[in-house]
Amino acid sequence: MPSLPDLIAAARSGDRLISFSTDTVPALAARPDRAALIFAAKQRSQTKPLILMAANSSDLWQFTAGSAEERQIWQQVAEKYWPGALTLVLPASDRLPTAVNPTDPTTIGIRVPNCAIARHILAQTGPLATTSANLSGQPPLQTMEAIAAQFPEVLTLSPSELDDIQQMLSQTKPSELPPVASQGVPSTVVRWQGNRWEILRQGNIQLDFQ
Repeated sequence: MPSLPDLIAAARSGDRLISFSTDTVPALAARPDRAALIFAAKQRSQTKPLILMAANSSDLWQFTAGSAEERQIWQQVAEKYWPGALTLVLPASDRLPTAVNPTDPTTIGIRVPNCAIARHILAQTGPLATTSANLSGQPPLQTMEAIAAQFPEVLTLSPSELDDIQQMLSQTKPSELPPVASQGVPSTVVRWQGNRWEILRQGNIQLDFQ
């Protein structure tokens, strides 16, 4: 099994897919400009966009485009629910690699996960294109062992390596939320459409913008 530095180096290089736990379901991830690797591995239709996941919201706003008033609204929602299981689908800036949303690069989903291990990885890789780890149309895989078996080309960390990272984080960053295991439920997804929020998928976070 690869080490954490191996996993981070692979993601940075763009040569390999990686997988890691989040607060929802385990993620399949790639450097944004290499997102085609995810579509190929999952046999996923290019009409189904990926999302960008990052360690902090400040890493994600550069990929969005909106007025000052809109950005203030978006950031208020992010401050309330992030890190957490909420994906915001927003107008995309020209910094978004087309590979993340090949058929409609004008929008992008963004999220900061409530999982210390995931944020530790993302802080070192930068924002990554992500989605659930499964073949298209099948249920999300829930364990690193299942992901390694389904996708042998994807780099994953062993349970012992994850335990070591979790212990390290609890000692060095006691002010952060404790590491959160994947809950098995996808994130709530909301889209900014016509100056209002539209709920696309209801997950663990219950929202009502009416």
